[in-house]
Amino acid sequence: MIVFIIVALVLTIMFLVVYNIQLQKRIEQYANNRLRDQKLSVINEFLSIAGEGDSVDEKLNKINETVIEKYDIKYSTLVVFDGAEYVVKASNVDKMHYETLSNLHTEEIFQDSVATATPKYVTIENENEKLPYQKTEMGRAKSAMFFPLYIDNIYIGYWVMESGKMHAFDDMDTTIIETVKENIISVLKTTAYQDTIENIDRIDKFTGLHSAEYLYGKAKYTIDQYATSAVCMFRITNIEEINEKAGRLIGNDIITEVSNIVKARMSSQYIFVRYMGPKFVIVFSGVEEASLEEFLKDVKSEIEDLQIIEEPEEIDSIHTIKGKKVRIRETTERKEASPKINFVISTYYKGTGLEILTKKLEEYIDSADKAENQINYI
Repeated sequence: MIVFIIVALVLTIMFLVVYNIQLQKRIEQYANNRLRDQKLSVINEFLSIAGEGDSVDEKLNKINETVIEKYDIKYSTLVVFDGAEYVVKASNVDKMHYETLSNLHTEEIFQDSVATATPKYVTIENENEKLPYQKTEMGRAKSAMFFPLYIDNIYIGYWVMESGKMHAFDDMDTTIIETVKENIISVLKTTAYQDTIENIDRIDKFTGLHSAEYLYGKAKYTIDQYATSAVCMFRITNIEEINEKAGRLIGNDIITEVSNIVKARMSSQYIFVRYMGPKFVIVFSGVEEASLEEFLKDVKSEIEDLQIIEEPEEIDSIHTIKGKKVRIRETTERKEASPKINFVISTYYKGTGLEILTKKLEEYIDSADKAENQINYI
């Protein structure tokens, strides 16, 4: 009798174990099916938004709102180049932060992401830190995902998600994220943005030059027709001093005139871009760097002989004195400025990373003493 009871208990336990396993599998299957259905629902919603007849900006805002609502994202922002500058197209962040958000592509922490077209995840590790790109926004966001947006290998802007929690995106569903990103790109491919996309080699308003993105898009096809090319980066090393002492208008004139000098001396077969701020890049396609020394010396000499002068002038200004507005004639100060240039040059080999090389040149020129103004080979 005891044996029978033991056997019955064993069988009951075995049955319960098997039943529990099967039940667990059914629960997991149900959960997976539910998750799959949720994913499909969200994907269909994004596809529906992309297919609607709204304007591009309206679609972008709807996509952004859907991401925030469905995935409990604290902040989501879309920044797009509109043909002249980077503009926040959709965001739930206070507008006081738009200037920071519209310049994330210039932040060192995201530059590799832009150059290699790969996402970048950043997070703080303790509550007393702030994200590298935050200026006076302590505590607004503690982790962020940055996604560069490319259309036909042309960089068009970026999407950034932010959270008020550390490590908030550690387990983010990449399937949905890719779907969101593709729908953003699909919307930006519409006719409304076609002219911007086609001209995204970005003509800088001061110099008339292409900007850095041109190097990694259309220009790269030209560069890679040659086995090797010399790549030169130069920087106006005293531009900050010029801006401070003579004003930004003269600083802009210096940048314009420097580019004009180089353009006048260059062959049209070479590529000359305004890389970023006071930094420029020249690609001498199919040319060995050793053969350029005299050319660069002549260019450097002519640039450093440049002098821009703003003579004093009389201007009328309105001042309030004892509650009354009084017109006073004043004489402005004489302003003058001359640029100093630092060159660095290296060889690009076809098939290697042009982005990696320009990054290497930039790191060298940024770390150099600002008083240094010579031609460096690395």
